[in-house]
Amino acid sequence: MPNPLLARNDLPRFSRIKAEHVEPAVEKVLETNRVRLREVLAPTTPVSWNTTLKPLEDMEDDLIRVWSPVAQLNSVVSSKALRGAYNACLPRLSEYHTELGQNRQLYEALKQIAEGDEYERITPAQRKILDDTLRGFRLSGVELPANKRRRFKTVMRRLSSLSATFEENLLDATDAWRTHVTDEKMLLGLPPGIKALARQEARNADRGGWMLTLEYPCYQAILTYAHNRELRREIYAAYVTRASDQGPHAGRWDNSKVIANMVKLRHEAADLLGYRNYAHYSLATKMAPSTAEVMKFIRELVRRARPVARRELKELRVFARQEGVDNLEAWDINYYSHRLCQERFGVSDEELKPYFPLEQVLEGLFEITRRLFGVRAAAKPKVDTWHKDIQYFELQDQRGNTRAGFYLDLYARARKRGGAWMDECCRRHRDEHGIRLPVAFINCNFAPPAGEHPSLLTHNDVVTLFHEFGHGLHHMLTRVEYSSVSGINGVEWDAVELPSQFLENWGWQYEALSLFARHYETGEVLPRSVYERMRSARNFQAGMKLLRQLEFALFDFRLHLEYKPEAPVGAHALLEDVRRKVAVITVPAFNRFAHGFSHLFGGGYAAGYYSYLWAEVLSADAFSRFLEKGIFDRRLGRDFRRSILEVGGSRDTMSSFIEFCGRQPQIEPLLDQYGLAA
Repeated sequence: MPNPLLARNDLPRFSRIKAEHVEPAVEKVLETNRVRLREVLAPTTPVSWNTTLKPLEDMEDDLIRVWSPVAQLNSVVSSKALRGAYNACLPRLSEYHTELGQNRQLYEALKQIAEGDEYERITPAQRKILDDTLRGFRLSGVELPANKRRRFKTVMRRLSSLSATFEENLLDATDAWRTHVTDEKMLLGLPPGIKALARQEARNADRGGWMLTLEYPCYQAILTYAHNRELRREIYAAYVTRASDQGPHAGRWDNSKVIANMVKLRHEAADLLGYRNYAHYSLATKMAPSTAEVMKFIRELVRRARPVARRELKELRVFARQEGVDNLEAWDINYYSHRLCQERFGVSDEELKPYFPLEQVLEGLFEITRRLFGVRAAAKPKVDTWHKDIQYFELQDQRGNTRAGFYLDLYARARKRGGAWMDECCRRHRDEHGIRLPVAFINCNFAPPAGEHPSLLTHNDVVTLFHEFGHGLHHMLTRVEYSSVSGINGVEWDAVELPSQFLENWGWQYEALSLFARHYETGEVLPRSVYERMRSARNFQAGMKLLRQLEFALFDFRLHLEYKPEAPVGAHALLEDVRRKVAVITVPAFNRFAHGFSHLFGGGYAAGYYSYLWAEVLSADAFSRFLEKGIFDRRLGRDFRRSILEVGGSRDTMSSFIEFCGRQPQIEPLLDQYGLAA
């Protein structure tokens, strides 16, 4: 039977992909690409954009077409066999990319194009690709002497393997914890939907009662609603000690050495390339001009947020004492914050959730997308997927032409990575077969339907879905036909959150919410009075929330900026130091947050977690124009699509932002959004 990963289908045949297909497919595409590279570099092949750089684009696109479905399956339906095949390929992929990036003959050929007459004749997008590629070669160690090139390759291969190990440890630790409850009184306060989900988990294990897990909908609900303080403490302790030397599975999937080795190897990689540390190396592909500017940015926001957060925590402690709790602990924060918010504004997630059944939220999101950007989502029910709950849609323009496609995998389940993320199935790219349209994976971990109850989202879930779909639109609405700069590719890492954070804003506007926020039983539109209370509560504890993000950003950046190989400071010790200087909430000594910080050790945010806030300056400022003109202003929507979404990474983000706003970004709209402008 032919290998389904090597078939040139419009979409992957997920139901046919087995673990045994992965390694042969990856080996085949790498072998083919190496043969093609030898042809590109043959003495008889002239050096030009079309004969040198364009084939590289095609080769990378072919590799993405094979690997993206594998990476998605490993994230959402992980199995021992698939994990083994996935991990076996990581060193080979790392070696291939480092080998390519250290190919001196190819580097010299590309420099010849950059320094020759053709450079002025190629398009701006082609020049951006060439410039980015040359920078990538330098960041891959192409100019290093042979012994250092070999060491750099070894370091990068090891980092790839460690990142996968980190994620596996976290997934295994998350899935391993369960607590079985037989006394319903322990669950007092929990929403009916979460209790129904816990009962279903117990039935799946052939047990009565309720089974609680560390999947995020269950964990978050217990911390927010459960009256039983000991239950809150138990699940908090299990969650914040996952994959560490603490907690119920202490040492079993411990990420301590993984983290230490990753930070050490990142520093070594940066040092090999001549950078003082990994933070300096990281900024080579970002908007921020210097590490000093990043630290100044973080510290200025800390200065604004910390006094506000102190006041908010003081109010919360007073409230908790009135409720009979003199010593407010970390596992009490969500619970009493929710109670105080409800008392002050009279609004809660449980009051709002009936207005946000998932299917209606999707309809509203698609309608907002149509009004803003002139594209509609059309369901395609017969597409092959990896799970019965997966949906597939096409994005079509006003003439009915298909622009892109996307898969929705929205429910939490076992063996699925936590959190929410968008990833690429394939990129928009032109090759000898024509234009390949972009396809996105949009993944969340919402509570699934339980019994007769549909999936009801919290308002935070709604905003999360809008966020990920914003990433998806950036990927799908690109007009660029080169893989390396289409959609999110080639975009500076500290700007890539701009479209996602931008789209979140429509989840806060009544004109947008009224399109879909209807009670799933009565059909009643979300009352304006309820919305006003929800809106008033938006900045409830905004200082504490912002300070928490700044704590993570400062920890991340200092971890990579201040690392000294002769006297390394452990990640946990550094995080404690950051907390002493920045945080207002004291966490227990057993807290091991860093051991589950996937953004830094399993994703691409190392020395870049500040990017969320950096990009939020851009998104808040861009959205301020819609507040002036109207949130469904068609001209503004068209301009944002053309200036930001369609150009992808074919030019620098500052140029795109200035084209849209007519000026440099300003921080005031962000401060206003957080209620910190004064």
